[in-house]
Amino acid sequence: MIHTVKIPLKLDSLNDYIDKNRTNWNIGNNYKKSIQRTIMLYFRKLPKIEKPVKIHITWVEVKKNRDPDNIAFAKKFILDALVKAGKLPNDNHRWIKGFSDNFDFSKESEIILKIEEVEE
Repeated sequence: MIHTVKIPLKLDSLNDYIDKNRTNWNIGNNYKKSIQRTIMLYFRKLPKIEKPVKIHITWVEVKKNRDPDNIAFAKKFILDALVKAGKLPNDNHRWIKGFSDNFDFSKESEIILKIEEVEE
């Protein structure tokens, strides 16, 4: 089974997140909590996942000015939000069997998340 979720957001890159934490650790922590709450809204219709998964993410950006590795860092926020929302039991090795990241460009930023359930 593959579950698809579209998240119409542009998340901070690793560099942006590091800057927030360098300003004050609490600013970075508050940002992480805030963005996780926002992401969780898009998981409302997602059923609880009972099997390990492979996560396929397409990062759709408006401009080509951010490095792919800095963009893909934001999967940390997405996985933590999946767990916090109660949709995935954990984001450890038992539950996450792999990732793939693809990058595309359009007039609007979004993240297309495909969660593929796999056999243990």
